[in-house]
Amino acid sequence: MAETTQQEPRNQEGRREGRGAPGGGGPGGGGPGGGREGRGGPHGDRREGRGDRGGGGGDRGRFEGPPEIDIEKLISDPLYLDNQAHGVVSRMRDMDSGTKSQLRRLYNAVRRAVRAPESERQQQFVMLRARLAYTIARHSLRSLDSLEKLLLQVTRKNDAKGYERFRDLFEAIVAYNE
Repeated sequence: MAETTQQEPRNQEGRREGRGAPGGGGPGGGGPGGGREGRGGPHGDRREGRGDRGGGGGDRGRFEGPPEIDIEKLISDPLYLDNQAHGVVSRMRDMDSGTKSQLRRLYNAVRRAVRAPESERQQQFVMLRARLAYTIARHSLRSLDSLEKLLLQVTRKNDAKGYERFRDLFEAIVAYNE
């Protein structure tokens, strides 16, 4: 196989001059796709466009937009909660290799924090945010960044309803990830 990889770029090098004008490289370029990635030069723009769908760098661009979760909407609109849960799970499947057990452990910690006495609840959520940040960093779960930001909002608001909705959101994420 190493011989084929070495021969393909030479063949493409020879065809490069003829391919530039009419764009005839489309159908013929399907087989030696690995050669395209290796060169990157004239196809750089096309590769960046494809990266938005599944590449490493493109996900960051796509990830920056939608994941901001609004706590007020989360509290007032159950459909918003459901949509956000689906969005987080979809990003998890695209971006991360987190396990279901990691999510369940975090969810159990959320449940314990919600059940804590009111005087201790905010402190429990502060520590939960630290634990979530550690888990995100340790296991490269970048898709959960939006949950960390939401957890900060919930903790600052320090409202029982907000804590419960955060728990509901996490429960939905665990359920949809099964």
